[in-house]
Amino acid sequence: MIHVITDTDGLSYDLNAITKEFYPHEEIRVDFCDGEIPPDAADDIGSSGNEDKEEKVYLILKEDQNERGIFIGGKKHLKDPAGLPFGIDIKSDKHKVVNLYYDILSDINEKKLPWGSLTGVRPTKIARMLMDEGKSDDEIINYYLKERRVSADKAELSVNIASLERKLIEPLSDTKGYSLYIDIPFCPTTCAYCSFTSYPIKAYEKYKEDYLDALFKEMEAVRDMIGEKKKAEPTYRLDTVYIGGGTPTSLEPEDLKRLLTKIEECFEIDGVKEFTVEAGRPDSITKDKLNVIKAHPVTRISINPQTMNDKTLKLIGRNHSVSDFINAFHLARECGFENINTDIILALPEESTEDVINTLRGIEGLSPDSLTVHTLAIKRASRLRMDRLKVNITQSETDENIEKTNNEVDITLQNMMSEASKAAANMNMHPYYLYRQKNMSGNLENTGFAKEGKYGLYNILIMEEIEDIIALGAGGISKRLFFENPGDPKESVRIERCENVKDLKSYIERVDEMIGRKRALFL
Repeated sequence: MIHVITDTDGLSYDLNAITKEFYPHEEIRVDFCDGEIPPDAADDIGSSGNEDKEEKVYLILKEDQNERGIFIGGKKHLKDPAGLPFGIDIKSDKHKVVNLYYDILSDINEKKLPWGSLTGVRPTKIARMLMDEGKSDDEIINYYLKERRVSADKAELSVNIASLERKLIEPLSDTKGYSLYIDIPFCPTTCAYCSFTSYPIKAYEKYKEDYLDALFKEMEAVRDMIGEKKKAEPTYRLDTVYIGGGTPTSLEPEDLKRLLTKIEECFEIDGVKEFTVEAGRPDSITKDKLNVIKAHPVTRISINPQTMNDKTLKLIGRNHSVSDFINAFHLARECGFENINTDIILALPEESTEDVINTLRGIEGLSPDSLTVHTLAIKRASRLRMDRLKVNITQSETDENIEKTNNEVDITLQNMMSEASKAAANMNMHPYYLYRQKNMSGNLENTGFAKEGKYGLYNILIMEEIEDIIALGAGGISKRLFFENPGDPKESVRIERCENVKDLKSYIERVDEMIGRKRALFL
C-alpha cells in the first residue's frame, strides 16, 4: 500500500488519482496530517508486491512548518518549489501542486502519462473554456503541454473535439433545454466487465411488469412536473431522448411498443433533435423489435460487438457470436436504420493489438455511422478483476517485472487506441466527444467517432453539462444546472443532482420517493 499524507486540504482526490496511475497494482490511501515528518518513513516508493508493506509519501506545504516540500521515503524532493506560494490557494494554485507531484513520480518511474497531471473525467472542457475566452488553438495546446503535462497528441485531440463540440451545441446553448434518459435495467446476461444496473431478464422476468408500471408512473409524474415548470419557463424544451440500461431490447416487442408509445404520450417529441435506443446486445435483437422501434420517432440505435473475436466474447460473458453481431447489424440496415453506432472495448482480457485490429477491420467492413471506443475500466461492481493485457513478457511477482509489465501494457494500449483512431479515419469519422473514468487502463480515455451529421448529441450534452438531464428508472441520476447569468452559459454554473435507487425491487417499491426527489430538484 502507498500512503500519501498531506497537511493541505483539497488535494486528496488528485493525489490519489495520480498515484494510482503510476502504481495501478497498489492500494492507495490519502490522509491529512499536521505537517510533522516522522523519522520512521519508509525507504522508498514503488510496487512492492507485498500488501503488508506500507510506503509513505509526505506532501507538506504550509508556511509555518520547519520542513516544507514533498518527501518520499524520507528523501526531500522539493524544499521550496519554485513558483509555489506559501499557504496555497487551492482554487488558483492547486494545479501547480499537482504538477509538482506528477513531475516527481514521473521522474522516479521514468514514465509520462498521456493525460499528464489531469485527473478529471472531462479533459476537453478546459479547451472549450479557453476557446470561450478567445484563446487560439496554439495557445490552448501550449497550455495543455506546459500547465497540465498532457502529451502533444492528446492536447491536439482535445482541441479538435472541443472545436467540433462548440459548433454542435451552439444551437442549444441558451440554457433552456433538457435531455431525457430512461433506464431499462434488464439484459440477456450480465457481462463480466459491467458495473451498470443490470438484471438478467430470464431470472428477473417476474419483476418486469411491476418495473414498467413504476417507470410509467414516474414518466407521468415528470410530465406533470414539466408542465408546472413550463408555466414559469414556457420555452423549456426537450432536446434529446436516450433509452439505455441494461439492454432495452431485452424487452419483448409488445413491451417496447408500450414503452415508446408512453414516451410519446408524456413528452413533446416533435421538436426532439435526437432519439436513441441502446439496442446493445446482438443476442437481444430481432426483426420484430427493430420494426417496433422503427415505427416510432427513433433516430439512432446502437448495436455493440465490443470485440470481433469469439474467444473473447465467451471470456467476458456475452452469449453471442461475431456472426450474430454481423447479422443483427445487417438486419437493422434492412429495417431502414440510417444512424447506427457500434461500441468496442480496448484492453479486454487476453486481447493483443492484433486482436483489436481484427475487430476494427470487421467493423470497417460494415461501415457503421459512428464508433465509440472504450478503454476497459475495472470497477468494483464488475466481475472482471484483471487489468493486464496479453503482452510478450513473463509476468513474475518481482518489483522489476511488475514495473516492466505495466510499461508494456501502457505501450500496448496506446497502440490499440492509435489503431482505433486510424480505423475511424478510414471510415470518414471524426472524434466528437471524449471522457475518462477511474481505474481506466493505461491512463487513456473513451472516445466517440462519427461521420458528418451522425454525431451522438446526447453524449456531448451529458459530458459538457450545458443543460438539465432528467433521468427515469432504476439508477438514473438527474442533474439540474443553475446559471448565474441565464443569458450567458459561459458564466459559472452550479449543478445539483438527485439519484434514483439502483436496486430493481427498491425502485419499484419507492418510486413515489423518486418522484418526490425530482420535484424537489426541478420545481
